[in-house]
Amino acid sequence: MDDYPLLDIFWTMLWFFLWIMWLFLLFKVITDIFRDHDLNGWAKAGWLIFCIVLPYLGVLVYVIARGKGMSRRDVKQAKASEAAFQDYIRKTAGTAPGGGATDELARLADLKEKGAITAEEFEKAKAKVLA
Repeated sequence: MDDYPLLDIFWTMLWFFLWIMWLFLLFKVITDIFRDHDLNGWAKAGWLIFCIVLPYLGVLVYVIARGKGMSRRDVKQAKASEAAFQDYIRKTAGTAPGGGATDELARLADLKEKGAITAEEFEKAKAKVLA
């Protein structure tokens, strides 16, 4: 450890950290290239080759040229994921906007109590809802 001064350790760690950050940015750019539906296949291939052949320059140019689109696509994907998650929760909990099984059973029981349907019709409808 005596032949490697503390400042050199600091610089090595700094460069390693910057390299890791660049790798994350490179993977983010590559996933954004494939996620973008506005680009055709040739444009995607061109950007990908540019980022692979000249990685530092390619990533820098991509972020400068298409950075706003990257953020819009990220926000759009986050909103779509959140909407899908909320829809899954509603379906699982049985509180979907169209009414879940519990709402349908409550409505059927109310109709049975009012005499609008018979007990036999209630049982058939209940079996259909629970199936």
